Amino acid sequence: ERNQADVSEAKAGRTDLIFLIRFRHCCLLRNQRCVLAYLYDRLLRIRALRWEYGSVLPNVIQFHMSAEEVEWFNRYKKSLATYMRSVGGEEGLDLTQDIKPPKSLYIEVRCLRDHGEFEIDDGTTILLKKNSQHFLPRWKCEQLIRQGVLEHILS
Repeated sequence: ERNQADVSEAKAGRTDLIFLIRFRHCCLLRNQRCVLAYLYDRLLRIRALRWEYGSVLPNVIQFHMSAEEVEWFNRYKKSLATYMRSVGGEEGLDLTQDIKPPKSLYIEVRCLRDHGEFEIDDGTTILLKKNSQHFLPRWKCEQLIRQGVLEHILS
């Protein structure tokens, strides 16, 4: 606002204010670039959260997000889901499934908290209770590992 007032005075003939006006304008542009860089970095981090935690964010993380960021996350989630359904045939292709190439198809996991029944593709249901250990297909339990329900037991 002060810059606009000084511009009006400079147009009226006070040329000594031009350097001050330019300096303030450069400061405003720098601050704008810093804010945009900060917001872009937050969006990149929110996008990474979708790949790390899946389509449902923990409440602890959501608490620290603004309403606009939650809305952006939901739109990104829907866009990614639409794309994954469009590739890979009838069932689609879950791109978030294997972030790192697996060394084996089955892994040993320990349940960190009570989760309830968990069904595998062959129709077998497993009761996931706290501290129980299971030998499961990696692709079926990777999402639960990221959510903190299961823990991969390394030999």
